Amino acid sequence: MTTKRSNPALYVLVSLGALVMLFPIWWMFVVSLKTESEAKEAMAGGEMLQVLPGNPQWNNYTQAISEVGTVPVTGFLDALANSIVVTVLVVAATILSSSLVGTAFARIRFRGRNGLFILMLGTMMLPAQVTMIPLFLLFRWLGWVDTLLPLVVPALFGSAFFIFMYRQFIAQIPESLFEAARIDRCGWLEIWWRIVLPLARPVTAITAVFTFIFVWNDFMTPLIYLHSEDQATLAVALNSFRTQFSGIEDVHLLMALSVVTMIPCVVLFFAAQKQFIEGLGSGAVKG
Repeated sequence: MTTKRSNPALYVLVSLGALVMLFPIWWMFVVSLKTESEAKEAMAGGEMLQVLPGNPQWNNYTQAISEVGTVPVTGFLDALANSIVVTVLVVAATILSSSLVGTAFARIRFRGRNGLFILMLGTMMLPAQVTMIPLFLLFRWLGWVDTLLPLVVPALFGSAFFIFMYRQFIAQIPESLFEAARIDRCGWLEIWWRIVLPLARPVTAITAVFTFIFVWNDFMTPLIYLHSEDQATLAVALNSFRTQFSGIEDVHLLMALSVVTMIPCVVLFFAAQKQFIEGLGSGAVKG
């Protein structure tokens, strides 16, 4: 029996790559703790490798949060609440709709299934800019502009990429499980709920993490449809903060607000890390 030897050079290379990727995040955190003059010097290229400021200004975070919107603190809380509502609804809708359609493509035999599947994959080739104007005209005709509906409703129709992932994963589930469920007189909805969703947790974790990060950081869609300040998400509020305090003197407050906005994505990734990594490897090995 042979054992694999660890390669120190590989670990060093991976560690260096991780440091390079993490450096911008760490630099953003360090600048968020600087004073106004120190942040201006950092933006000019000075003290790029500083570990922490000598006198961290933790009050930068409270000051940045209080200056979002026209009402202190309330503007940030409104934007945070809007982002949470939109993100949670979109993640839930994407998981439910994509898993349902993926189950149909993987297990239900119907005429034109392969053609519809290819057509669905073809929609992934369309840039978002192509459908941006027709969608805006449609939502304006429905009277949904300046509401959260244009951000949530499209997720009810699934995502082609995640439907493809669910379909590939569900196709690997043994047919005997579905036959046993049909013998017990389970319908397809019950099979989907009791068999598919529990077994497809790795794919669900990937869908949840990717969708959460995309929706949480999405700026273009809320900017197009949300015009009122009380409807703005964090991404739009962050941009309005940058516009209002566009001088280089206030970059420390902008970095502080950016750090606060990034925290939920980091927490979610570490919470779903095990399922996420398992899901990335599930497509390479057939069970």
